[in-house]
Amino acid sequence: MPNWLAPLIRQGMNQPKIKHALPVKRDEDFAQWYQAVIAEAELAEESGVRGCMVIKPWGYGIWERIQKLMDARIKDAGVDNCYFPLFIPLSYFAKEADHVEGFAKEMAVVTHHRLVADPKGGLMPDPEARLEEPLVVRPTSETVIGAAMARWVQSWRDLPLLTNQWANVVRWEMRTRMFLRTSEFLWQEGHTAHADEADAMTETLRALEMYRSFAQDVLALPVVAGPKPENERFPGAVATYSIEAMMQDGKALQAGTSHYLGTTFSQAAGIRYQDKEGQQALCHTTSWGVSTRLIGGVIMTHGDDDGLRTPPQVAPHQIVILPMLRDNEGDEALLAYCEDLRKALISQWAFDEKLRVLLDKRPGKATAKRWGWVKKGVPLILEIGGRDAEGGQVSAVRRDRLWREDGKVNFVGQSRDEFVASAVAELESIQAALFAEAEARRDAQIERGVTDLAGLAAYFAEDRKFPGWVELGWSRPTGEALDKVVEQLKALKLTIRNTPLDADAPTGTCPFTGEPAVEKILIARAY
Repeated sequence: MPNWLAPLIRQGMNQPKIKHALPVKRDEDFAQWYQAVIAEAELAEESGVRGCMVIKPWGYGIWERIQKLMDARIKDAGVDNCYFPLFIPLSYFAKEADHVEGFAKEMAVVTHHRLVADPKGGLMPDPEARLEEPLVVRPTSETVIGAAMARWVQSWRDLPLLTNQWANVVRWEMRTRMFLRTSEFLWQEGHTAHADEADAMTETLRALEMYRSFAQDVLALPVVAGPKPENERFPGAVATYSIEAMMQDGKALQAGTSHYLGTTFSQAAGIRYQDKEGQQALCHTTSWGVSTRLIGGVIMTHGDDDGLRTPPQVAPHQIVILPMLRDNEGDEALLAYCEDLRKALISQWAFDEKLRVLLDKRPGKATAKRWGWVKKGVPLILEIGGRDAEGGQVSAVRRDRLWREDGKVNFVGQSRDEFVASAVAELESIQAALFAEAEARRDAQIERGVTDLAGLAAYFAEDRKFPGWVELGWSRPTGEALDKVVEQLKALKLTIRNTPLDADAPTGTCPFTGEPAVEKILIARAY
């Protein structure tokens, strides 16, 4: 058992058995716990279409927060938003062999444009309505955006061309899991064209750093940024970079990617420009994106046995006020007190935005409603009764410090004015605490003492629960030598995640090839 998990389990053992708790704990069945958090926090539900989900208001509210904050960073970099078609002609993919091969097994294809009644009284595609050319439901947009770039770029004066779109994509996944791997998901995809490799690489690394800082500063997800190995590159890319986050079960989650595409796509799509000397040259292109997978990362990094813990920066409601209504004449005064408190709070700013505060006036007991908000992970929850209102008091609980040592809910009573004055600092403290907890857990679960294949296999032995990652020296093999390593790792259900950009200088030899190590890599089981 990892050292970081033991105190959490002891804490859970000390808590009373109450009906609000999730039906399964993390250490019992992490996969089922993950599904339970999604259900109990009302983040998403099955849609009736295989591999697709309905994102419910709280889940979509988190995605809207991600969109808003990420979009601001994208625009600050001079990137313009636009929109490209959902349907892409099959011929566009056929121009780029590596790209189409990488996505061929995941493509959903439209072949007809009309339905007619079938002999059994149902519906079927009209044989007379077959499309002249099949259309692929967008798995990613390099090909269709490349065709547009070929029209838009004529001269060096048109470069760099920086575009982004917020959209949905479809990849026909065989094994699906909500937010982590679905047949349809939401994302943003940036696509840029540049005059040369240096400018394109600068953009590739700018996007990578944007994702790294966003994950850590906004989502409180500690990540490792670096290049992927040759076998893990995006289809058709020259280089792929990723941010990798460690989930509480020790597995890695690829949380964002940025790709330098070289002239691969510009050659296929004819993206050329006239340089200052009047010569024709191919553009160098990039693409980069993050998706609703980030929500899965937030769940598996910050969730506990009572549900989700939502970082304040992306919580749709940062503070929820629960009046303890009695269905009597005192309710009016209590609601007025709570409304005044809400107004005082929303006039304040945290993380460069006004506070997001909800006064929950729904009928029902405040304690029952409390657990709904606990499961959603609202950072600060207030319960206020008639006596609190009369005395100018509030009772508040931080979601990240839900329990006292005696197993009771950790409500802290204070004056209304004290709470209003401290609310911003409390939210900032919660944001920082979630990151610090996740970072300490990750750092404690990166093993750096493995020096050979036997040690690697032993570290990830089947009886080892939540093993974490291994960092080791790497000689950067390629071709058949790399294929051999990939097969060795596959037998252990492992993958190479990336080469950390901030890793220490390598020493010794590569455990796979026996050659001198030239860099360090992270190896893990992954989602």
